[in-house]
Amino acid sequence: MFTGEDWSKSCRWRASNYVETGMKYFLFLLLLLASVASAQPENKLKIIFVGDMMLDELPGQYLKKGGDPLVNFKSLFQSADITIGNLECVIGLNATSENKPFTFLAHPRVIPFLKKNFTAISVANNHTGDFGDKTFAAMLDLLEKNKVPFFGGGKDIKAAHEPLIIERKGKRIAILGYDLFLPRSFEALSDRPGVAWGEDDFVVADIKRAKEFYKSDFVIVFPHWGWEHEKKASPEQQRLAHLMIDHGADIVVGGHPHVTQNIESYKNKFIFYSLGNFIFNGFEGKEANTGWVLELDLNQNLSLNWQVHEAKLKSNGIPKNNGVIFRSPSAALSPQGQ
Repeated sequence: MFTGEDWSKSCRWRASNYVETGMKYFLFLLLLLASVASAQPENKLKIIFVGDMMLDELPGQYLKKGGDPLVNFKSLFQSADITIGNLECVIGLNATSENKPFTFLAHPRVIPFLKKNFTAISVANNHTGDFGDKTFAAMLDLLEKNKVPFFGGGKDIKAAHEPLIIERKGKRIAILGYDLFLPRSFEALSDRPGVAWGEDDFVVADIKRAKEFYKSDFVIVFPHWGWEHEKKASPEQQRLAHLMIDHGADIVVGGHPHVTQNIESYKNKFIFYSLGNFIFNGFEGKEANTGWVLELDLNQNLSLNWQVHEAKLKSNGIPKNNGVIFRSPSAALSPQGQ
């Protein structure tokens, strides 16, 4: 006979069973959601930019002894999808320098450092031609042989103005490099290797080609410009930066003055006029020995956040990481200005 006590026991058993089943189902859902989340690709694209890297003299000796110039920035570089820097020297052996005040010739032993740590390097500056166009061309051969991508220079003017195309996480990034500081004799011509010179018409055409022919999602321009040791960008730098953005560039990141310069937001796009020095010896004063490492986070919708890390150069030209000194506004800006 089914008694009240039996009924009570039955209800307690059923309730307990329902609770246990519900808990198991809940845990299963949590595990499933965690699994799905971990399987989803991280769509944010992290890009690191640094300024001038001169790998001759004391930095070159540091590398020769087995030192790692990025020892203080290792974790930051390892977290990035793309790393870009300006090579402020030529790489080669036994070359004759041009007639100019400062010339830098780095030993080919520096190439493994570049290959290990940089997605690509810019050769568009006023020092990669320090030892003539033949040494410049030989350096390009060395970089190609060792599979170190570069931009802003080439065996002729057409090659020099080609954008570097990098595809990561479903995004196609185009990077263009230009030299805008004398001597202009380093400029690539139809029959001469050299750097891409930043003439207005060429810049506009190159950006258009990167957008329309290469179907790039995001175009970065990396110019070498401005007056040395000037903390504020010149009116000419500003004019050129605005021209670049007016014709389709999504961000402008500059260098050359050996000091950091101002940051501008123009049409909801950022201009970093100068990142200053990153690996470089021989300068006096705090400003020339303080550079910026720019960390960009490009989101799936092409909105952009950034933060700047301060690099304090030691007497041997090797940077110390002083941490983040400022960040972008909380609302990320999109290339479409939304």
